[in-house]
Amino acid sequence: MRALDNPVLAGCHPDPSVCRVGETYYLVTSSFGYFPGIPVHRSEDLIEWELIGHVLDRPEQAVLHGLDMSDGVWAATIRHHDGVFYVVSGIARERTGASIFVVTATDPAGPWSDPVELDAEGIDPSLFFDDDGRCWLTAARDAVDPSATGPGELWIRELDLAALRLVGETHVLWHGALSGQWVEGPHLYLHDGRYVLLAAEGGTERHHAVTAATAAAVTGPYTTDPRSPLLTHRHLGPGHPVQNVGHADLVDTPSGQWWAVVLGVRPVAGTHVLGRETFLVPVDWSPEGPVFAPGAGAVLLPDESDAAPGRAEALDSGASLALQGWSSLRGPVADLVAPQDGALVLIPSTTRLEGRGAPTFVARRQQHPRFHATCRLRVDGLTGDEQAGLVVFMHQDRFVTLALGLDAAGALEVRAIARTTAGSELLARAPAPDGPVTLQVTGDDAAYSFGLDVPGQARTLPLAEVDRSFLSTEEAGGFLGVHVGVFADGALGPTSARATIEEFVYTPQAQPTP
Repeated sequence: MRALDNPVLAGCHPDPSVCRVGETYYLVTSSFGYFPGIPVHRSEDLIEWELIGHVLDRPEQAVLHGLDMSDGVWAATIRHHDGVFYVVSGIARERTGASIFVVTATDPAGPWSDPVELDAEGIDPSLFFDDDGRCWLTAARDAVDPSATGPGELWIRELDLAALRLVGETHVLWHGALSGQWVEGPHLYLHDGRYVLLAAEGGTERHHAVTAATAAAVTGPYTTDPRSPLLTHRHLGPGHPVQNVGHADLVDTPSGQWWAVVLGVRPVAGTHVLGRETFLVPVDWSPEGPVFAPGAGAVLLPDESDAAPGRAEALDSGASLALQGWSSLRGPVADLVAPQDGALVLIPSTTRLEGRGAPTFVARRQQHPRFHATCRLRVDGLTGDEQAGLVVFMHQDRFVTLALGLDAAGALEVRAIARTTAGSELLARAPAPDGPVTLQVTGDDAAYSFGLDVPGQARTLPLAEVDRSFLSTEEAGGFLGVHVGVFADGALGPTSARATIEEFVYTPQAQPTP
Protein backbone atom coordinates (compact mmCIF):
# COMPACT_ATOMS: atom_id res chain seq x y z
CA MET A 1 0.00 0.00 0.00
CA ARG A 2 1.25 3.50 -0.85
CA ALA A 3 1.83 5.85 2.07
CA LEU A 4 -0.06 8.37 -0.06
CA ASP A 5 -3.34 6.74 0.95
CA ASN A 6 -3.22 7.74 4.64
CA PRO A 7 -5.22 8.84 6.49
CA VAL A 8 -8.09 7.08 4.75
CA LEU A 9 -10.64 9.07 6.79
CA ALA A 10 -9.27 12.50 7.56
CA GLY A 11 -10.49 14.70 10.37
CA CYS A 12 -12.15 13.52 13.57
CA HIS A 13 -12.88 9.82 12.83
CA PRO A 14 -11.60 7.99 15.93
CA ASP A 15 -11.93 4.39 17.16
CA PRO A 16 -12.48 2.81 13.72
CA SER A 17 -14.13 -0.59 13.36
CA VAL A 18 -14.48 -2.43 10.06
CA CYS A 19 -16.14 -5.51 8.58
CA ARG A 20 -16.39 -7.00 5.09
CA VAL A 21 -19.45 -8.38 3.32
CA GLY A 22 -18.53 -9.96 0.00
CA GLU A 23 -16.23 -7.45 -1.67
CA THR A 24 -17.54 -4.41 0.21
CA TYR A 25 -16.21 -2.98 3.46
CA TYR A 26 -18.14 -1.06 6.10
CA LEU A 27 -16.59 1.13 8.76
CA VAL A 28 -17.91 3.00 11.81
CA THR A 29 -16.24 5.54 14.09
CA SER A 30 -17.01 7.31 17.36
CA SER A 31 -19.22 10.42 17.33
CA PHE A 32 -19.18 11.59 20.99
CA GLY A 33 -21.63 14.49 21.43
CA TYR A 34 -22.22 15.08 17.71
CA PHE A 35 -25.51 14.18 16.01
CA PRO A 36 -26.34 12.09 14.04
CA GLY A 37 -24.23 9.49 15.79
CA ILE A 38 -21.90 6.73 14.58
CA PRO A 39 -21.21 7.52 10.92
CA VAL A 40 -21.19 4.52 8.56
CA HIS A 41 -18.78 4.51 5.61
CA ARG A 42 -18.58 2.09 2.68
CA SER A 43 -15.61 1.18 0.48
CA GLU A 44 -14.63 -1.23 -2.24
CA ASP A 45 -10.88 -0.94 -1.64
CA LEU A 46 -10.37 0.17 2.01
CA ILE A 47 -8.92 3.45 0.74
CA GLU A 48 -11.75 5.48 -0.77
CA TRP A 49 -14.69 5.71 1.65
CA GLU A 50 -18.23 7.00 1.10
CA LEU A 51 -20.44 8.18 3.95
CA ILE A 52 -23.72 6.28 3.51
CA GLY A 53 -25.57 6.97 6.75
CA HIS A 54 -25.54 7.03 10.53
CA VAL A 55 -26.52 4.39 13.06
CA LEU A 56 -28.10 6.88 15.47
CA ASP A 57 -30.12 9.32 13.37
CA ARG A 58 -33.22 9.59 15.55
CA PRO A 59 -33.07 11.59 18.81
CA GLU A 60 -34.73 8.84 20.82
CA GLN A 61 -31.90 6.43 19.96
CA ALA A 62 -29.38 8.31 22.12
CA VAL A 63 -30.12 11.03 24.67
CA LEU A 64 -27.11 13.36 24.58
CA HIS A 65 -28.54 16.55 26.09
CA GLY A 66 -26.58 17.71 29.12
CA LEU A 67 -23.41 15.86 28.17
CA ASP A 68 -19.94 17.25 27.70
CA MET A 69 -18.98 17.05 24.03
CA SER A 70 -16.23 14.52 24.78
CA ASP A 71 -18.76 12.21 26.42
CA GLY A 72 -21.65 10.72 24.47
CA VAL A 73 -21.25 7.90 21.96
CA TRP A 74 -17.89 6.21 22.40
CA ALA A 75 -16.20 3.45 20.44
CA ALA A 76 -18.53 1.29 18.35
CA THR A 77 -17.92 -2.06 16.64
CA ILE A 78 -19.60 -3.18 13.40
CA ARG A 79 -20.03 -6.84 12.44
CA HIS A 80 -22.15 -8.81 9.94
CA HIS A 81 -23.70 -12.24 10.47
CA ASP A 82 -26.35 -14.17 8.50
CA GLY A 83 -27.57 -11.14 6.59
CA VAL A 84 -27.75 -8.82 9.58
CA PHE A 85 -25.43 -5.95 10.52
CA TYR A 86 -24.77 -5.46 14.22
CA VAL A 87 -23.30 -2.38 15.89
CA VAL A 88 -22.48 -2.36 19.60
CA SER A 89 -21.50 0.85 21.32
CA GLY A 90 -22.08 2.75 24.53
CA ILE A 91 -22.90 6.10 26.08
CA ALA A 92 -20.36 7.77 28.36
CA ARG A 93 -21.11 10.35 31.03
CA GLU A 94 -18.40 12.21 32.96
CA ARG A 95 -15.78 10.11 31.08
CA THR A 96 -17.28 6.87 32.40
CA GLY A 97 -19.22 4.21 30.55
CA ALA A 98 -22.89 4.59 31.49
CA SER A 99 -24.55 2.04 29.18
CA ILE A 100 -23.80 -0.47 26.43
CA PHE A 101 -26.28 -1.16 23.63
CA VAL A 102 -26.70 -3.11 20.40
CA VAL A 103 -28.52 -2.07 17.23
CA THR A 104 -29.22 -4.03 14.04
CA ALA A 105 -29.99 -3.39 10.37
CA THR A 106 -30.22 -5.35 7.16
CA ASP A 107 -28.95 -2.32 5.22
CA PRO A 108 -25.93 -0.54 6.73
CA ALA A 109 -27.22 2.73 5.26
CA GLY A 110 -30.19 2.33 7.59
CA PRO A 111 -32.65 2.40 9.07
CA TRP A 112 -31.10 0.95 12.22
CA SER A 113 -33.18 -0.44 15.04
CA ASP A 114 -33.75 1.29 18.34
CA PRO A 115 -30.91 0.46 20.73
CA VAL A 116 -31.30 -2.54 23.02
CA GLU A 117 -29.47 -1.87 26.26
CA LEU A 118 -27.43 -4.80 27.48
CA ASP A 119 -26.68 -5.92 31.01
CA ALA A 120 -23.07 -4.91 30.62
CA GLU A 121 -20.63 -2.51 32.20
CA GLY A 122 -17.65 -0.61 30.92
CA ILE A 123 -16.74 0.78 27.51
CA ASP A 124 -15.61 -0.22 24.01
CA PRO A 125 -17.87 -3.23 23.40
CA SER A 126 -17.16 -5.59 20.53
CA LEU A 127 -18.85 -8.65 19.02
CA PHE A 128 -17.25 -11.91 17.93
CA PHE A 129 -19.07 -14.59 15.93
CA ASP A 130 -17.42 -17.96 16.51
CA ASP A 131 -17.33 -20.83 14.00
CA ASP A 132 -20.01 -22.68 15.97
CA GLY A 133 -22.49 -19.82 15.43
CA ARG A 134 -22.34 -18.46 18.97
CA CYS A 135 -21.91 -14.73 19.46
CA TRP A 136 -19.80 -13.22 22.21
CA LEU A 137 -19.60 -9.68 23.55
CA THR A 138 -16.32 -8.34 24.90
CA ALA A 139 -15.76 -5.01 26.63
CA ALA A 140 -13.39 -3.18 28.98
CA ARG A 141 -14.06 -2.26 32.60
CA ASP A 142 -12.24 -1.48 35.83
CA ALA A 143 -10.58 -4.56 37.27
CA VAL A 144 -12.88 -6.34 39.69
CA ASP A 145 -10.00 -7.93 41.60
CA PRO A 146 -7.85 -5.21 43.20
CA SER A 147 -4.87 -7.57 43.12
CA ALA A 148 -5.09 -7.87 39.32
CA THR A 149 -2.03 -7.10 37.24
CA GLY A 150 -3.61 -3.98 35.76
CA PRO A 151 -6.24 -1.35 36.66
CA GLY A 152 -8.54 -2.52 33.88
CA GLU A 153 -9.70 -5.82 32.46
CA LEU A 154 -11.32 -7.26 29.36
CA TRP A 155 -14.30 -9.55 29.84
CA ILE A 156 -16.56 -11.71 27.68
CA ARG A 157 -20.11 -13.01 27.84
CA GLU A 158 -22.34 -14.77 25.33
CA LEU A 159 -24.97 -12.74 23.44
CA ASP A 160 -28.26 -14.48 22.61
CA LEU A 161 -28.93 -13.18 19.10
CA ALA A 162 -32.62 -14.06 19.09
CA ALA A 163 -33.35 -12.22 22.33
CA LEU A 164 -30.49 -9.69 22.09
CA ARG A 165 -29.55 -10.25 25.69
CA LEU A 166 -26.43 -11.49 27.45
CA VAL A 167 -26.59 -15.01 28.85
CA GLY A 168 -24.34 -17.31 30.81
CA GLU A 169 -21.27 -16.59 32.84
CA THR A 170 -19.01 -13.57 32.58
CA HIS A 171 -15.36 -14.53 31.98
CA VAL A 172 -12.47 -12.19 32.70
CA LEU A 173 -10.08 -12.54 29.77
CA TRP A 174 -7.04 -10.35 30.32
CA HIS A 175 -5.62 -7.41 32.23
CA GLY A 176 -3.38 -6.19 29.42
CA ALA A 177 0.27 -6.40 28.48
CA LEU A 178 1.58 -3.11 29.83
CA SER A 179 2.08 -2.94 33.56
CA GLY A 180 -0.07 -0.34 35.28
CA GLN A 181 -1.91 0.63 32.08
CA TRP A 182 -5.66 0.56 31.59
CA VAL A 183 -6.62 -1.90 28.83
CA GLU A 184 -9.47 -1.10 26.43
CA GLY A 185 -10.65 -1.40 22.82
CA PRO A 186 -10.93 -5.22 22.65
CA HIS A 187 -11.53 -7.05 19.38
CA LEU A 188 -11.50 -10.85 19.12
CA TYR A 189 -10.60 -13.02 16.10
CA LEU A 190 -10.14 -16.72 15.31
CA HIS A 191 -7.09 -17.37 13.13
CA ASP A 192 -5.58 -20.77 12.37
CA GLY A 193 -7.44 -22.37 15.26
CA ARG A 194 -6.28 -19.83 17.82
CA TYR A 195 -8.20 -16.95 19.40
CA VAL A 196 -6.44 -13.61 19.10
CA LEU A 197 -7.49 -10.73 21.35
CA LEU A 198 -6.38 -7.23 20.32
CA ALA A 199 -6.52 -4.31 22.73
CA ALA A 200 -5.52 -0.68 23.13
CA GLU A 201 -3.29 0.39 26.01
CA GLY A 202 -1.22 3.34 27.14
CA GLY A 203 -3.99 5.96 27.15
CA THR A 204 -5.22 7.94 24.17
CA GLU A 205 -2.18 10.15 23.67
CA ARG A 206 1.52 9.63 22.87
CA HIS A 207 1.81 6.23 24.62
CA HIS A 208 -1.19 4.73 22.81
CA ALA A 209 -0.44 1.20 21.55
CA VAL A 210 -1.87 -2.01 20.10
CA THR A 211 -1.31 -5.08 22.30
CA ALA A 212 -2.48 -8.69 22.02
CA ALA A 213 -3.09 -11.98 23.79
CA THR A 214 -3.95 -15.47 22.53
CA ALA A 215 -5.89 -18.50 23.77
CA ALA A 216 -6.97 -21.99 22.69
CA ALA A 217 -10.56 -21.36 23.84
CA VAL A 218 -12.73 -18.29 23.36
CA THR A 219 -13.17 -17.79 27.11
CA GLY A 220 -9.46 -18.23 27.83
CA PRO A 221 -7.14 -18.41 29.58
CA TYR A 222 -5.32 -15.78 27.47
CA THR A 223 -1.56 -15.46 27.33
CA THR A 224 0.03 -12.10 26.56
CA ASP A 225 1.71 -11.90 23.17
CA PRO A 226 5.29 -11.17 24.29
CA ARG A 227 5.85 -8.96 21.25
CA SER A 228 3.40 -6.38 22.65
CA PRO A 229 3.11 -3.55 21.83
CA LEU A 230 2.54 -4.77 18.29
CA LEU A 231 2.08 -1.26 16.92
CA THR A 232 2.89 2.05 18.59
CA HIS A 233 4.66 5.31 17.82
CA ARG A 234 5.63 6.01 21.43
CA HIS A 235 9.27 5.32 20.64
CA LEU A 236 9.53 7.37 17.46
CA GLY A 237 9.85 10.74 19.15
CA PRO A 238 7.77 13.91 18.93
CA GLY A 239 8.99 14.71 15.43
CA HIS A 240 7.25 11.79 13.74
CA PRO A 241 4.32 13.08 11.65
CA VAL A 242 1.87 10.48 13.03
CA GLN A 243 1.35 10.04 16.77
CA ASN A 244 -1.05 8.39 19.26
CA VAL A 245 -1.46 5.26 17.11
CA GLY A 246 -3.72 2.51 18.44
CA HIS A 247 -7.24 1.03 18.70
CA ALA A 248 -6.89 -1.48 15.84
CA ASP A 249 -9.51 -3.62 14.11
CA LEU A 250 -8.63 -6.28 11.52
CA VAL A 251 -10.28 -7.26 8.25
CA ASP A 252 -9.34 -9.62 5.44
CA THR A 253 -9.83 -9.14 1.72
CA PRO A 254 -11.49 -11.67 -0.61
CA SER A 255 -8.00 -12.66 -1.78
CA GLY A 256 -6.82 -13.39 1.75
CA GLN A 257 -4.78 -10.26 2.50
CA TRP A 258 -5.15 -8.69 5.92
CA TRP A 259 -5.37 -5.05 6.95
CA ALA A 260 -5.92 -3.05 10.11
CA VAL A 261 -7.69 0.23 10.62
CA VAL A 262 -6.16 2.25 13.45
CA LEU A 263 -6.50 5.73 14.84
CA GLY A 264 -3.73 8.30 14.92
CA VAL A 265 -3.14 12.04 14.90
CA ARG A 266 -1.09 14.40 12.76
CA PRO A 267 0.49 16.97 15.08
CA VAL A 268 2.14 20.19 13.99
CA ALA A 269 4.72 21.63 16.38
CA GLY A 270 3.57 19.21 19.06
CA THR A 271 -0.18 19.85 18.94
CA HIS A 272 -3.03 18.54 16.79
CA VAL A 273 -6.37 20.07 15.84
CA LEU A 274 -7.82 17.52 13.40
CA GLY A 275 -8.65 14.99 16.08
CA ARG A 276 -7.92 11.29 15.88
CA GLU A 277 -8.13 10.10 12.28
CA THR A 278 -8.48 6.69 10.63
CA PHE A 279 -5.37 5.13 9.08
CA LEU A 280 -4.91 1.88 7.16
CA VAL A 281 -2.04 -0.52 7.94
CA PRO A 282 -1.09 -3.80 6.18
CA VAL A 283 -0.99 -6.92 8.36
CA ASP A 284 0.80 -10.23 7.94
CA TRP A 285 0.45 -13.30 10.13
CA SER A 286 3.43 -14.98 11.73
CA PRO A 287 3.36 -18.08 13.99
CA GLU A 288 3.30 -15.66 16.95
CA GLY A 289 0.31 -13.66 15.63
CA PRO A 290 -0.42 -10.54 13.58
CA VAL A 291 2.42 -8.34 12.32
CA PHE A 292 1.41 -4.72 11.77
CA ALA A 293 3.08 -2.72 8.99
CA PRO A 294 5.58 -5.50 8.21
CA GLY A 295 9.00 -4.19 7.29
CA ALA A 296 8.17 -0.70 8.53
CA GLY A 297 6.58 -1.06 11.94
CA ALA A 298 4.96 2.36 11.67
CA VAL A 299 2.14 4.27 10.01
CA LEU A 300 3.53 6.41 7.20
CA LEU A 301 2.29 9.58 5.54
CA PRO A 302 2.66 10.65 1.94
CA ASP A 303 5.13 13.27 0.89
CA GLU A 304 2.91 16.35 0.85
CA SER A 305 4.87 17.82 -2.01
CA ASP A 306 3.53 15.00 -4.17
CA ALA A 307 -0.07 15.25 -2.98
CA ALA A 308 -2.81 17.47 -4.36
CA PRO A 309 -4.38 19.66 -1.66
CA GLY A 310 -7.92 18.49 -2.45
CA ARG A 311 -10.94 20.13 -4.01
CA ALA A 312 -13.17 22.86 -2.64
CA GLU A 313 -16.39 21.57 -1.08
CA ALA A 314 -19.48 23.79 -1.08
CA LEU A 315 -22.39 23.18 1.25
CA ASP A 316 -25.41 21.97 -0.73
CA SER A 317 -28.52 23.15 1.10
CA GLY A 318 -30.71 20.98 -1.12
CA ALA A 319 -29.04 17.72 -0.09
CA SER A 320 -28.83 15.87 3.21
CA LEU A 321 -26.52 17.77 5.53
CA ALA A 322 -25.70 14.54 7.38
CA LEU A 323 -24.60 12.75 4.21
CA GLN A 324 -22.38 15.72 3.40
CA GLY A 325 -20.62 15.12 6.71
CA TRP A 326 -22.28 17.97 8.60
CA SER A 327 -23.29 17.51 12.23
CA SER A 328 -25.20 19.28 14.97
CA LEU A 329 -24.59 19.16 18.72
CA ARG A 330 -26.35 16.54 20.87
CA GLY A 331 -29.50 16.32 18.77
CA PRO A 332 -31.31 17.33 15.57
CA VAL A 333 -31.84 21.02 14.77
CA ALA A 334 -34.34 20.63 11.93
CA ASP A 335 -36.68 23.18 13.54
CA LEU A 336 -33.84 25.73 13.69
CA VAL A 337 -31.93 25.00 10.46
CA ALA A 338 -33.84 24.60 7.20
CA PRO A 339 -33.08 24.80 3.45
CA GLN A 340 -34.89 27.58 1.62
CA ASP A 341 -34.48 28.73 -1.98
CA GLY A 342 -30.99 27.34 -2.36
CA ALA A 343 -29.81 28.68 0.98
CA LEU A 344 -29.74 27.53 4.58
CA VAL A 345 -31.84 29.52 7.03
CA LEU A 346 -30.85 29.58 10.71
CA ILE A 347 -33.07 30.69 13.58
CA PRO A 348 -31.16 31.95 16.63
CA SER A 349 -31.63 29.57 19.55
CA THR A 350 -31.86 30.17 23.27
CA THR A 351 -29.19 27.49 23.76
CA ARG A 352 -25.73 28.92 23.29
CA LEU A 353 -22.70 27.13 21.92
CA GLU A 354 -21.16 27.06 25.39
CA GLY A 355 -24.22 25.26 26.77
CA ARG A 356 -24.92 21.54 26.89
CA GLY A 357 -28.02 21.43 24.73
CA ALA A 358 -28.66 21.49 20.98
CA PRO A 359 -27.95 25.03 19.75
CA THR A 360 -28.48 26.28 16.22
CA PHE A 361 -25.23 24.87 14.88
CA VAL A 362 -24.16 22.76 11.90
CA ALA A 363 -20.54 22.12 11.05
CA ARG A 364 -18.18 19.85 9.18
CA ARG A 365 -14.87 18.38 10.26
CA GLN A 366 -11.66 20.20 9.58
CA GLN A 367 -9.91 17.52 7.54
CA HIS A 368 -6.74 19.25 6.38
CA PRO A 369 -3.92 20.91 8.32
CA ARG A 370 -4.33 23.94 6.06
CA PHE A 371 -7.68 25.17 4.79
CA HIS A 372 -9.70 28.26 3.87
CA ALA A 373 -13.44 28.61 4.51
CA THR A 374 -15.83 31.35 3.46
CA CYS A 375 -19.40 31.95 4.60
CA ARG A 376 -21.67 34.43 2.81
CA LEU A 377 -24.73 35.31 4.84
CA ARG A 378 -27.31 37.96 5.54
CA VAL A 379 -29.27 38.54 8.70
CA ASP A 380 -32.70 39.97 9.35
CA GLY A 381 -34.45 41.05 12.52
CA LEU A 382 -31.63 40.58 15.02
CA THR A 383 -32.33 41.99 18.46
CA GLY A 384 -30.47 42.10 21.75
CA ASP A 385 -27.66 39.56 21.97
CA GLU A 386 -28.72 37.53 18.93
CA GLN A 387 -25.86 36.72 16.57
CA ALA A 388 -25.10 34.47 13.61
CA GLY A 389 -22.09 33.59 11.56
CA LEU A 390 -19.02 31.41 11.28
CA VAL A 391 -17.68 29.17 14.06
CA VAL A 392 -14.49 27.16 14.49
CA PHE A 393 -15.43 24.70 17.21
CA MET A 394 -13.38 22.29 19.29
CA HIS A 395 -15.54 21.92 22.39
CA GLN A 396 -18.34 23.78 24.18
CA ASP A 397 -15.62 25.47 26.25
CA ARG A 398 -13.17 26.13 23.41
CA PHE A 399 -14.22 27.79 20.14
CA VAL A 400 -13.96 31.00 18.10
CA THR A 401 -16.85 32.76 16.39
CA LEU A 402 -16.90 35.43 13.69
CA ALA A 403 -20.48 36.65 13.68
CA LEU A 404 -22.93 39.41 12.88
CA GLY A 405 -24.61 41.03 15.85
CA LEU A 406 -25.75 44.41 17.15
CA ASP A 407 -23.52 46.95 18.85
CA ALA A 408 -24.63 49.06 21.82
CA ALA A 409 -26.30 51.56 19.48
CA GLY A 410 -28.20 48.87 17.61
CA ALA A 411 -26.03 48.97 14.49
CA LEU A 412 -24.96 45.76 12.77
CA GLU A 413 -21.33 44.81 13.37
CA VAL A 414 -18.96 41.90 12.81
CA ARG A 415 -17.20 40.64 15.93
CA ALA A 416 -14.70 37.90 16.63
CA ILE A 417 -14.99 36.19 20.02
CA ALA A 418 -12.91 33.42 21.60
CA ARG A 419 -14.46 31.17 24.23
CA THR A 420 -12.69 29.28 27.01
CA THR A 421 -13.73 27.99 30.42
CA ALA A 422 -12.80 31.44 31.76
CA GLY A 423 -15.49 33.05 29.60
CA SER A 424 -15.68 34.95 26.33
CA GLU A 425 -13.04 37.34 25.03
CA LEU A 426 -13.80 39.92 22.37
CA LEU A 427 -10.94 39.74 19.86
CA ALA A 428 -12.08 42.32 17.30
CA ARG A 429 -15.10 44.19 15.99
CA ALA A 430 -15.86 46.15 12.82
CA PRO A 431 -18.94 47.76 11.24
CA ALA A 432 -20.81 45.35 9.00
CA PRO A 433 -21.10 46.33 5.32
CA ASP A 434 -24.49 46.59 3.69
CA GLY A 435 -26.02 43.53 2.07
CA PRO A 436 -24.71 39.99 2.29
CA VAL A 437 -21.52 39.68 4.32
CA THR A 438 -18.72 37.23 3.54
CA LEU A 439 -16.81 35.96 6.57
CA GLN A 440 -13.56 34.05 6.21
CA VAL A 441 -11.25 31.85 8.23
CA THR A 442 -7.90 30.41 7.23
CA GLY A 443 -6.18 27.70 9.22
CA ASP A 444 -2.50 26.91 8.75
CA ASP A 445 0.51 25.59 10.65
CA ALA A 446 0.64 28.65 12.90
CA ALA A 447 -2.82 30.14 13.42
CA TYR A 448 -6.49 30.51 12.61
CA SER A 449 -6.96 33.90 10.93
CA PHE A 450 -10.39 35.53 10.66
CA GLY A 451 -11.39 38.22 8.21
CA LEU A 452 -14.16 40.06 6.39
CA ASP A 453 -14.51 40.59 2.65
CA VAL A 454 -14.54 44.27 1.71
CA PRO A 455 -17.43 44.92 -0.73
CA GLY A 456 -16.32 46.19 -4.11
CA GLN A 457 -12.69 45.41 -3.39
CA ALA A 458 -10.73 42.24 -4.02
CA ARG A 459 -9.33 42.11 -0.53
CA THR A 460 -10.07 40.78 2.92
CA LEU A 461 -10.03 42.94 6.05
CA PRO A 462 -8.08 41.02 8.72
CA LEU A 463 -9.92 41.03 12.03
CA ALA A 464 -8.44 38.50 14.45
CA GLU A 465 -6.03 35.65 14.85
CA VAL A 466 -5.60 32.89 17.41
CA ASP A 467 -2.68 30.50 17.72
CA ARG A 468 -3.34 27.13 16.19
CA SER A 469 -2.65 25.51 19.56
CA PHE A 470 -5.58 27.39 21.10
CA LEU A 471 -7.91 24.89 19.40
CA SER A 472 -5.68 21.86 19.88
CA THR A 473 -6.50 18.80 21.95
CA GLU A 474 -3.30 19.31 23.93
CA GLU A 475 -4.47 22.73 25.15
CA ALA A 476 -8.27 22.32 25.11
CA GLY A 477 -8.40 18.71 26.35
CA GLY A 478 -11.02 16.15 25.39
CA PHE A 479 -11.17 13.65 22.55
CA LEU A 480 -12.38 15.76 19.63
CA GLY A 481 -11.13 17.52 16.51
CA VAL A 482 -12.02 20.93 15.13
CA HIS A 483 -15.28 21.41 13.24
CA VAL A 484 -15.94 24.44 11.01
CA GLY A 485 -19.46 25.65 10.35
CA VAL A 486 -22.25 28.10 11.08
CA PHE A 487 -24.38 28.99 14.09
CA ALA A 488 -27.01 31.38 15.41
CA ASP A 489 -27.77 31.95 19.10
CA GLY A 490 -28.56 34.56 21.74
CA ALA A 491 -32.34 34.49 21.52
CA LEU A 492 -34.26 35.01 24.77
CA GLY A 493 -37.33 33.16 23.49
CA PRO A 494 -39.31 32.86 20.23
CA THR A 495 -37.71 35.15 17.67
CA SER A 496 -38.40 36.50 14.21
CA ALA A 497 -34.67 36.86 13.49
CA ARG A 498 -33.21 34.87 10.64
CA ALA A 499 -29.74 34.24 9.28
CA THR A 500 -29.56 33.10 5.66
CA ILE A 501 -26.41 31.21 4.70
CA GLU A 502 -26.18 31.85 0.98
CA GLU A 503 -22.91 29.99 0.52
CA PHE A 504 -20.35 28.07 2.56
CA VAL A 505 -17.19 26.80 0.89
CA TYR A 506 -14.38 24.80 2.50
CA THR A 507 -11.16 24.68 0.47
CA PRO A 508 -8.08 22.59 1.38
CA GLN A 509 -4.80 24.46 0.97
CA ALA A 510 -1.49 23.09 -0.24
CA GLN A 511 1.57 22.93 1.95
CA PRO A 512 3.49 26.21 1.56
CA THR A 513 6.57 26.03 -0.62
CA PRO A 514 9.78 26.14 1.47
